[in-house]
Order: sequence, then structure tokens, then C-alpha cells
Amino acid sequence: MNRTVSVIGLGYVGLPAAIGFARAGMAVVGFDIDARRIAELAGGLDRTGEVDADALRGSGVRFSSTAEDLRACDFHVVTVPTPIDASKQPDLEPLRRASATIGGVLKRGDIVVYESTVYPGVTEDVCIPVLESASGLKWKADFNVGYSPERINPGDRERRFENILKVVSADTPQTLDIVDATYRRAVTAGTHRAPTIKVAEFAKVLENTQRDVNIALINEIALICDRLDVDTQDVLRAAGTKWNFLPFRPGLVGGHCIGVDPFYIAHKAEAVGYHPHVIQSGRRVNDSMGFYVANRVARSIMRHHGNGRPLVTVLGVTFKENVPDIRNTRVIDIVHELSEFGISVQLHDPMADGELLKEEYGLSLTPVDGLKPADAVVLAVAHSSYRDRGWGLVRPLLKQGGGFVADIPALLDRTATPPDVTLWRL
Repeated sequence: MNRTVSVIGLGYVGLPAAIGFARAGMAVVGFDIDARRIAELAGGLDRTGEVDADALRGSGVRFSSTAEDLRACDFHVVTVPTPIDASKQPDLEPLRRASATIGGVLKRGDIVVYESTVYPGVTEDVCIPVLESASGLKWKADFNVGYSPERINPGDRERRFENILKVVSADTPQTLDIVDATYRRAVTAGTHRAPTIKVAEFAKVLENTQRDVNIALINEIALICDRLDVDTQDVLRAAGTKWNFLPFRPGLVGGHCIGVDPFYIAHKAEAVGYHPHVIQSGRRVNDSMGFYVANRVARSIMRHHGNGRPLVTVLGVTFKENVPDIRNTRVIDIVHELSEFGISVQLHDPMADGELLKEEYGLSLTPVDGLKPADAVVLAVAHSSYRDRGWGLVRPLLKQGGGFVADIPALLDRTATPPDVTLWRL
């Protein structure tokens, strides 16, 4: 049976999915509660940079912020965010609201597939009751549910929705067949059929938690290297000559996946009486890195600084390179900690949305030609434009007498360090 698909939530995950289903020949409604976002997409503009204008205009997706338009669909894909709150606990409100919206238009025979990252049990224990309550229908008797964790990697031009293997799961074998067949039409890489919804939910949070824990180990190694006055990159390069050494690098761990998903596992683990020591320890290490960098910069410039307030330029504010996404960026920790030391900070980023940065964090961006000469530069994000310009960009941003440079992603050529500059790498 040919399904009519709706995709609820048109961010980094939902928009590529909607385009992918449409390219496979399916009728698709792309829904988002943000009317401005819908207007932009309808006009060919994707502010996330994941889909270009030509692909948007020629996609055939019907973009809408009107829930009633979902009624024509019978295969609903939920891709809304699942963040954490101020206490680092799962915030499932976006998921509940999306479920209530779908419930308001749900019909007999419809299938709802969740892609949002959750801890094991959320689909069945949280989402389905909302669907039943909002629709007046009965799960498995009137409608069915599946779970297929998203694997979109923002900014990755090689791994796209179509060529990333898709894990699929559902509440009955018959529903799984339909979910599997629908995704297989759009995903050329194929599918993996998980035996239960909970297995698929757990697999997703494990994928990112594994990366988080491994990065935490390397970050801890970087902290030890700093105290030993040994270059971390030299150590990693030497260790990497062994065939089974995993190539993780130190850095700031933010974003909406690796910096969040471990808290979902931890929440569920503690709910069933187990304290996840390794996961929590890894999170503490990674969450501390921005503060460590800021302290390192502050110590280095303030011991050589005379009267007046020191000034630091931070290059890059997004959570990763070559994307405009500022969600859960840990560069903010560097900015706030430097400010606590009484150090002025000016920010530059060629990718970030300045209006959103102001709205979310109360911070402003400065164009390159507006940056004042600084006592130190923190190269925080490995944007291609920074990589390409290297010292040609960084050195002129320092005061005439030189200064301190903190190169977090180790982009700069260490052998070309100007004689009046002190280079520190994480």
C-alpha cells in the first residue's frame, strides 16, 4: 500500500526526511508549528543549510503549519526535539505536544512512527497514551506505532537520509512490515529490523553515549597532558599507529545529540535503581571542558596583563564545524567563564544566526573587520573558513605585541607559530 506521509518537526532531522520520502515518490506533508519556518521553506530557504533552494522548490513537499492538513496522511513521522531541562532531566513536552497534535487528526489504520531520541519506554509509556487520549482511538485496534531512530549528522554532505542504514521497529509484526517497506522506498542503504520498540529506542541513545564516553576519555587525557606539558595531538598521533586504536579527539561536546542523549540513559537507569557511573562521569568531564579552556586562557593572559580590562576574541560559537546550529553549544561556557574573570569577549562566527544567538544567549556577533585587537584568541570551532585562513586570520586579531592563542580543534600549523605568539592546544 502506498502511504501518504506527514513529517512533524522540520529541523535538521525532519526536513531531510520529508525531502527523502518525497523523492521516493510519496505524497508528503511537512508540518511545523513555526509559521516563519514554513514560510521560509515554501520560499526555498532552509536556515539550517541542510537542503539547498533548488531541492526545496522541486521537492513536491507540501509545507504547512496547519494541523488539519495532517488529516490526509496515514503515515506520521515525528521528528521533534527531545532536549533536557535546566536540571539535565529529559524534557518530553515537545514530544507530548506533537503526539497531541497527531492525535487530533488520527484515523483508523494510521501509523505513527517516532524518530525523536528518547530513553527506552517513552514511545509506549508516554506517547501512545497521549495519542489515545487525543484521538479517542485504541492502540493496536485502531492505529499502530513504530520507532525508527534518526541518524542525521548535521553538516555531513556524505551521509544523508537516503544512504544511512535505518533501524526500524513497530508494535506488531504486520506494522513492522509496513514501516520497513515505507522506509526502504526512501532509504537506499536499507534497514535493520529491531525486535522491539524499546530495543530501537535504546540503540539510539547508546550510539551517542558511546561517543560521549570515548570523547570524555580523550578529554581527560588532554587535561593530564596539559599538566605534563605534553602535546595531546602528538600523543594521539603516536597511539593512533596501533591498528585498533579508536581515533577520538578532545574538544567541546555540545549539540542536541552527544551532549544530551547520555542524560536520557542516565534518567532511565536511575529510575530502575542503577546509578550509571561511567556515563555520568563522562558527562561531567565533557561538561567541564569549556570552563577549563577559559581558565587556561585567563591564567595565561592575566599574568602578563597590566592595567585595563583584557580582551579575548572567540572564533566560532556553533556546536560543531560548518553548521549554523547553536543548540547546547559549549562555547558559551568559555564566554561566560571569561566574563566571570572580568575579561571582555568579542565573538565571531561565519555560520551562526546572530539574531538567534542574541535571543538564546544574549550575545552578539562581530564581523571580522569590526574585531578589536585582542590579548588572546580562542579558536573554538573548526569551520572550514578558519581552517583555510589559518594564521593569516588569527595573528592579525591579536594586539601588535602578540598574545596567547588557544587552538581547541588543533587547526593551526604549530610549526608556523609567530614568534610573538604563545600557542596552546587542547
